[in-house]
Amino acid sequence: MRPIFDAHCHIIDSAYPLIPNNGYVPEFFSVDDYLARATPLGIVGGAVVSGSFQGYDQSYLIAALKRLGPGFVGVTQLPASVTDAELQTLRRQGIRALRFNLKRGGSEQLDQLESLAMRVHEQVGWHSELYVDSRELSGLEDRLRRLPALSIDHLGLSHEGLPSLLRLAEHGVRIKACGFGRVDFAVPQVLQQIHSINPDALMFATDLPSTRAPRAFEDNDIALLVEALGEDGAHKALWHNARSFYGF
Repeated sequence: MRPIFDAHCHIIDSAYPLIPNNGYVPEFFSVDDYLARATPLGIVGGAVVSGSFQGYDQSYLIAALKRLGPGFVGVTQLPASVTDAELQTLRRQGIRALRFNLKRGGSEQLDQLESLAMRVHEQVGWHSELYVDSRELSGLEDRLRRLPALSIDHLGLSHEGLPSLLRLAEHGVRIKACGFGRVDFAVPQVLQQIHSINPDALMFATDLPSTRAPRAFEDNDIALLVEALGEDGAHKALWHNARSFYGF
């Protein structure tokens, strides 16, 4: 079985408080729940991503990473007031990236994104991750290209924003190949387009437990990606690209 790095998953532990986001609170999804679902697929590492409903809570994330082991890293949300010492502590605990949720709020606003993204990269070598509808990208492209390292979630979600997404991929921005049930386009063709523009861009993920997705992750999504990209391209998207990006 080929090894897979899951570049985007969520752990929602009942032991830690959740923040309703637009009235939404997700079902719980523990480390045990995740491993039961992921291990049979060949997933041996990944990135646990903080959701809007988890705010700036680091305790759940640190506890999850301890349980999951050294193959997993964390992607967190932070206020601009975070200190350099706090960043160093979080890095030692396995956090490797900062997430900005431009789609639902819950993170620092756009005007602070650039300075905070630059700061965390300079201080602790983190990249930044954007949850954003690609229709919003056209006005942001110049600013986003200035960031030292960036990824965009869920293939950008919208067909309308695909030209901006492809230009960013060409510029070196990574694109998470996940949330296939969230997008409004044919996934195989878009995977092929991104891969042909930049073979290092795509990073596969399950997006488990697929909170709020019209269609949750299915095991066959992996086969869909392999068929679209071929074995060599799939190896990069399922393993190599994300492992490199997250600093393994």
